[in-house]
Amino acid sequence: MKFNWGTGIALALAAFMIFILSFVYRVMFDDKYEHHLVSEDYYKEELYYQNEIDKMNNANSLKEKIQITTTDKGVEIIFPQEFDTNKINGKVSFQRLAEAKLDFELPVKLMSHTLVIPKDKLIEGRYDIKLDWTYDGKEYLLKKKISY
Repeated sequence: MKFNWGTGIALALAAFMIFILSFVYRVMFDDKYEHHLVSEDYYKEELYYQNEIDKMNNANSLKEKIQITTTDKGVEIIFPQEFDTNKINGKVSFQRLAEAKLDFELPVKLMSHTLVIPKDKLIEGRYDIKLDWTYDGKEYLLKKKISY
């Protein structure tokens, strides 16, 4: 068997194809590369997207905006002073896009205008925060990305 330039090209193509196919196989079937949607009910949630837009517009129209800050205590969510804390109901969701097992959700129960999520519930990294609440029958939604 002679080794000429045609044989070299064929071997290079075969080696490249084997490399690509092994990479694809590893990414698709190795448990180390976990594939998941951000939300399990993605298509169901898509139907309610206009409702979310309306809620976000309500939150953006507030005179005093909700403030979400990170401190050494954890994450602080400060509601407007004009709100009566007894009339605020809702939930706050923390999503870690890198690892869904670290997602959690808490009810919004206020004694003052500040809700503190303690640092022992948080792990360093990026979170998508979704604050969904009602006040006097009007619904609000705030989404924010933070790094803790």
